[in-house]
Amino acid sequence: MSEYEIEKFEESLKEKIYSIRGFQVMLDRDLAELYGVETKVLNQAVKRNKERFPESFCFILTQGEKDEVVTICDHLSNLRFSYNLPYAFTEQGVAMLSAVLKSKTAIYISIKIMNAFVEMRKLIQSNSNLLIRVDKLETRQSETTLKLIQTDKRVDKIFSLMESGEIRPKQGILFDKQVFDAYKYISDIVKSAEKSILIIDNYVDDSVLTILSKRKKGVKASIYTRNISAQLKLDVQKFNEQYEPVEVVEFDNCHDRFIVIDEKVIYHFGASLKDLGKKWFGFSKMEVEAVEMLSRLGKLK
Repeated sequence: MSEYEIEKFEESLKEKIYSIRGFQVMLDRDLAELYGVETKVLNQAVKRNKERFPESFCFILTQGEKDEVVTICDHLSNLRFSYNLPYAFTEQGVAMLSAVLKSKTAIYISIKIMNAFVEMRKLIQSNSNLLIRVDKLETRQSETTLKLIQTDKRVDKIFSLMESGEIRPKQGILFDKQVFDAYKYISDIVKSAEKSILIIDNYVDDSVLTILSKRKKGVKASIYTRNISAQLKLDVQKFNEQYEPVEVVEFDNCHDRFIVIDEKVIYHFGASLKDLGKKWFGFSKMEVEAVEMLSRLGKLK
């Protein structure tokens, strides 16, 4: 391979690394394709060597995690129709795979993948505005994270956020390719609602309805958008037949995008919800009262 081809290949590897449960992982399907074997063959090798793959090396996604990954990754769309839950491999798991598969290709690819993991870690550590999602960490993982943070003062702010228990940052920037992080951030906001969710966004499609399907039972949801197309009407109609209904209102007096949670917390976004993660955008939790906004919309009871 030429230097250009190697560089492109290494960049493509980074796009296949996802943040799940606080770990950077690659899925069995992507790894099997890189190693030139069937996914079934790769997973059978793991099952035969179970003692070499503890949970910190390899774990099976839950149905919810699988659905989220499929939603944001076009090349994994076929997983939607699979009854099998995919395996996720951490950096250590990828290293172990090369020993289990025992081929020159596996060794070469594993080295390239581990280099991609290293580059991703450097990117996170060198930019304090990069959103770091930590959902669940075992005690050993927490101690390791603490040591890394103490060596780099630029992530002190994020560490303080984690210590306070507020995992979701109040403001920051998400960059292109951070599609999963952006989707997870919005999903967590929706899941936090106890009574109501109001979305103001001029450009809405069925992906926003997918996010709203994650809200708690009994939480009312409304979408204010500039143009209610025939397709959107149909999507909402079908959605409301299966899930708790979503109200959609035509509204063209707003340029920016907002989410109002429980009539009191306002989040502001620099991009439409359907496009989050495609390009750089800023987000912030606004320290303002939601009363005036809701009064103007006639949403206050």
